Amino acid sequence: MKIMEKNIKVILVAFIAGLAGAWTFHHFNEKKDLPLTQTEEIKQNPRYHVNFDLPNGPDASLNMPVSFVEASEKSTPSVVFIKNFSGTDQRRYSIFDYFFGTGPVQRVSTGSGVIISTDGYIITNNHVIDRAETIDVVHQKRTYPAKLIGTDKNTDIAVLKIEAQNLPSIKQGSSRELRIGEWVIAVGNPFNLTSTVTAGIVSAKERQINILGGDFPLESFIQTDAPINPGNSGGALVNIRGELVGINTAILSRTGSYTGYGFAVPVDIAMKISNDLIRYGEVQKAVPGIEVVEITPELAEEMKLQNLDGVIVTHVIRNGAGEKSGLQRNDVITRIEGISITGKGSFEEVLSYYYPGDNIRIEYKRNGSSKSTSLTLQNLVGGTGIIKREFYASNLLGAQLEAVNTIERDRLGIEHGIKITGMTRGYLRDLGLNNGFVITFINGEPAKNPEEVGKFLENFSGRLRLDGVTPNGQPFMQSYSVR
Repeated sequence: MKIMEKNIKVILVAFIAGLAGAWTFHHFNEKKDLPLTQTEEIKQNPRYHVNFDLPNGPDASLNMPVSFVEASEKSTPSVVFIKNFSGTDQRRYSIFDYFFGTGPVQRVSTGSGVIISTDGYIITNNHVIDRAETIDVVHQKRTYPAKLIGTDKNTDIAVLKIEAQNLPSIKQGSSRELRIGEWVIAVGNPFNLTSTVTAGIVSAKERQINILGGDFPLESFIQTDAPINPGNSGGALVNIRGELVGINTAILSRTGSYTGYGFAVPVDIAMKISNDLIRYGEVQKAVPGIEVVEITPELAEEMKLQNLDGVIVTHVIRNGAGEKSGLQRNDVITRIEGISITGKGSFEEVLSYYYPGDNIRIEYKRNGSSKSTSLTLQNLVGGTGIIKREFYASNLLGAQLEAVNTIERDRLGIEHGIKITGMTRGYLRDLGLNNGFVITFINGEPAKNPEEVGKFLENFSGRLRLDGVTPNGQPFMQSYSVR
């Protein structure tokens, strides 16, 4: 019995001593057993390769979390909501629709725009205001009637003007300095949701996706994964400093909604086009007098080229700037004014910054040898000065007539001509003519002046003979009996 009592005392003492030891160990090691903070865990775990010695200089922000608050606050006041009123709905209605309030309604499409001057100039997309009868601009809950200043189908840019002062014009950045991988935000009005901001990065530059119309489409899009949806068109693409770097234009989608990539016109191109439309009413396109193509692996192998950078000259326009500078077919252009040419997109983008009459330095390769030349850019009629579009609009003819430019004359193999554009119902359509048809002779006389041709056709009666070229380049001759 005494032995059992002795054993119990020993066990009890050992248990108490164990508790005392455990308490002492916990007390002196309490900080070591605390859960690690996320930063401490990352530091101690070798699978995280993070540099915690952050720089204190100007590059410190590159390693810090990105905030879009400042960019959003700076840019959203400059983005407007645009309404395009373009006629009435063409669906059929019964007499009951009028009594019950469901008769014909005016069609309204919407988009976005960006204020580029304090006195009311606004840049947007051409397709946003296409076929508009009237245009309204909504800015900070106020609605303004807008005047269309000009459009350019080649870049899908249009300029509007509203009568207002002290508007918050956006600060312009540089699309040329924009880098792939840089953060950007898209500001616009998708699905009629005003002042919406989405974020992403620049995925690529100088993209060509073959969506633009016009005679000389200029595609060198900024590609971004910032979500862009219907209604964003014409809105702002800005960098994290809130500076405008592009005009949101298109999405790559099979559904009509955003599914991965959006495309924006670079601001350096958009602003040059806008300034031309405001100042001259017409884009002052500078042409080099040559046609070029991308370098494919097959072409590189055939021509024994070392890489795929540059563009290949495929055609030199007769008496054009390229011919005068000595360029020839199969020359490979690698640099313009010291800027590397990586493909057709960069070639067209660089040229878009210049005006007719500007002299540029072109570096190229011919049969493997490096060469350079000086080239004076021309305008669309072959000169070097500022031009204004020459056209004649006629409701009776149901079309707009304009002089054929030098590039089209070379392509069609004609010396002169008047092209039919903007065709609606009218006299020329009744004759069986279409948009893009070029009239070269009327009753044997050369067709050179749009106004003279238009007035002659409006007043003529008798036997009429038209010579011309169809939009696909086929010769045409037809006689008509006109009353």
